Amino acid sequence: MVEPVGNQYVVARPVYSEVLFDEEHQKVHRYHKTFADHLRVFFSCSPQKAKKITLDLLPILSWLPAYNLKGWILNDIVSGISTGMVAVLQGLPFALLANVPPGYGLYAAFFPVIVYFFFGTSRHISVGPFPVLSLMVGATVLKMVPDDTGNGTLTNSSSTIQQRVMVAASVTMLAGIFQLLLGVLRIGFIVIYLSQSLISGFTTGAAIHVVVSQLKFILQLPIPGYNQPLGLFLTLKSAFEQIADTNIADLVTALIVLVIVFVVKELNERYKAKLPAPIPIELIVTVIATGVSYACKFKDTYQVDVIGKLDRGFQAPMAPDISVFQSCVGDAFSIAVVAFAVAFSVAKVYSIKHDYPIDANQELIAFGIGNLFGGAFKGFAASTSLSRSGVQESTGGKTQVAGFLSAMIVLIVIVAIGHLLEPLQKSVLAALALGNLKGMLMQFKEIGVLWKKDRYDCLIWVVTFLAVILLGLDLGLLAGVGFQLLTVIFRTQFPKCAVLANIGRSDIYRNRKDYTDIYEPEGVRIFRCPSPIFFANIEFFKDKLTAAVGFSPLRVLRKRNKALRKIKRMLKKGELQVTPKGFVCTVSSLNDSEDELDNNSIEELDRPTDTKDLPIQIDWNSDLPSNITVPRVDIHSIILDFSAVSFLDVSAMRVLRETLKEYIRINVDVYIVGIHDGLLDKLERCAFFDDEVKPSMFFLTIHDAVLFILVKMDIAASSPKFKPIMDIENKDHYIINTNGGLRNRDVMKTAIENISRIIHGKLLKYRECQKHNN
Repeated sequence: MVEPVGNQYVVARPVYSEVLFDEEHQKVHRYHKTFADHLRVFFSCSPQKAKKITLDLLPILSWLPAYNLKGWILNDIVSGISTGMVAVLQGLPFALLANVPPGYGLYAAFFPVIVYFFFGTSRHISVGPFPVLSLMVGATVLKMVPDDTGNGTLTNSSSTIQQRVMVAASVTMLAGIFQLLLGVLRIGFIVIYLSQSLISGFTTGAAIHVVVSQLKFILQLPIPGYNQPLGLFLTLKSAFEQIADTNIADLVTALIVLVIVFVVKELNERYKAKLPAPIPIELIVTVIATGVSYACKFKDTYQVDVIGKLDRGFQAPMAPDISVFQSCVGDAFSIAVVAFAVAFSVAKVYSIKHDYPIDANQELIAFGIGNLFGGAFKGFAASTSLSRSGVQESTGGKTQVAGFLSAMIVLIVIVAIGHLLEPLQKSVLAALALGNLKGMLMQFKEIGVLWKKDRYDCLIWVVTFLAVILLGLDLGLLAGVGFQLLTVIFRTQFPKCAVLANIGRSDIYRNRKDYTDIYEPEGVRIFRCPSPIFFANIEFFKDKLTAAVGFSPLRVLRKRNKALRKIKRMLKKGELQVTPKGFVCTVSSLNDSEDELDNNSIEELDRPTDTKDLPIQIDWNSDLPSNITVPRVDIHSIILDFSAVSFLDVSAMRVLRETLKEYIRINVDVYIVGIHDGLLDKLERCAFFDDEVKPSMFFLTIHDAVLFILVKMDIAASSPKFKPIMDIENKDHYIINTNGGLRNRDVMKTAIENISRIIHGKLLKYRECQKHNN
């Protein structure tokens, strides 16, 4: 019963152990499906299931029939045209990052978009090339087909270019196969292993690689690519060695374009609320730069490097190169995961903003099929661009109809007007690529924010960034993931355990170091472990528990058994007498040596102390002969708060069971509270309980255990002949077994009411003493 009292509440209920609560409230033991049951459901078929699978596989069948033609079509047209122009102007420079001719970037901006229109679940992301992904593909291409170097100059023949196109397309198709398999197998959760901090650090490091990789186009220098650890620094070294041969026309053009793009993008960001649409600076710059280059004949006059011939229309599809599959499995898997992680992160932002669901597994399928088609038509890996998706959403795009229309703009360029871009300098494309990196480069600001929020996340960011810079994209990503998993292991292996105390004379228990108004029942220690307990941290758990209680139970048990043997020998030889006050030695020295006693079997010393043969019950803290010492134990009860323990493995169960027995054997009661049902069921299945470790030690909450301990101690202190023994497992529902008979549950309810009065009286006395002391 809960009685509201202003901003307070009063709860009156019995003290519950886990077993008592389950019995009284008739817990239902649910049937848990087996693997065979899941297989049976998976392979079953019904009209409803077939309809659901069809709608899941083709999301367009769900949203297109409900398309609001009058309300959405104009917004989608405006958004599609704007996004399409940006897609064209990003596809060309991003192809340079992939180490393939610029025209192939248009294929990467077309085919994946068409596929995503049918299979994707996000309504706002713009599918296509992404600079980091293009750079990863370029690194793989460079590894498989290095630059041609002859007579100290760098040349790339037509055969080399075709080989690179083949490698880029093949690795893209392999990445698509991986994405498709992960989606079909419903492994979309893999994205959880790439945290936001890791993605941010990785993309920032990749942005630095993009900047360095574009130096050869901005300076027009024959800089070879280095796909190896420290390759970024080797590229910089090669650039500085040839800096005197820089083409000034390309450098000046690139710097002018960079300044203009950065300034206008800053204006777009600052005045985005007032502008109906972002200023299409890439389009403006491209048109102007192409016209100036054509009119002034930059190629002939200043020997600048231009895009050159662009094939009109599409090339025939191709089969992948199996040898590339064999050599680039790791690279393709990294590309697949990064592409999905980036796209899903952006899609999730817009799905939350516009309140519609997205399916991670279906997104994998959509990108997998898109990359398969894109690779077959000589495109390279696609994901989504943050800036391009921002344009599609900010210009009013409502659905993927805007994405489809953007693909139509790319199609027009491919089949009709692409040849107009042939005089455009590659240095302009490089500058446009760098202009799209502002958002990623500004992620450096996250270091300070993460340091204040979570230092582990900050370390993940820094380590991933440095690994990408030093080791390259593939090894850097692997190192970042490894370090991230290491931080998880570190957090769980070394949890911040705490000793709890009662706060505010209520049922709230917190770390006793954090408060001054605390109450700790005498002889009771409350210990919390906020982590799963498994093979890697069980010894750490034991050490922290030993430090919390102040003694090692196994050492105490062995000392007591040694002392008990010595006492029995002394009594047998008449060297010790029993008096009402305890033991009295009749001789000044002992005949038994410590060495002889220390040679006792360890197994015998670890058994419970047996004092049945003694004429007196021993108080191990006081009633001992003067020449026998045993560690003092001032604790009679330990409460283990397992509310944050999500699982126990078999190794941890075995060690925990032995640890509990060690405390029980030295007459220290152990209570476990807050354990969840699944874990308790697992303990029963694993034969965790026996005559010493019983289910009756499990309680619902810390307060239940504390109340039970206080009443038990109070009864024991008031009646020495009364020895309460919990017997909650009794099928007759009896609760307390005493020398005078059995008390049933009805009597227990009355006892609980008395418990509350006793505890209330104790707390009032404690409060009065505190006031008096102050």
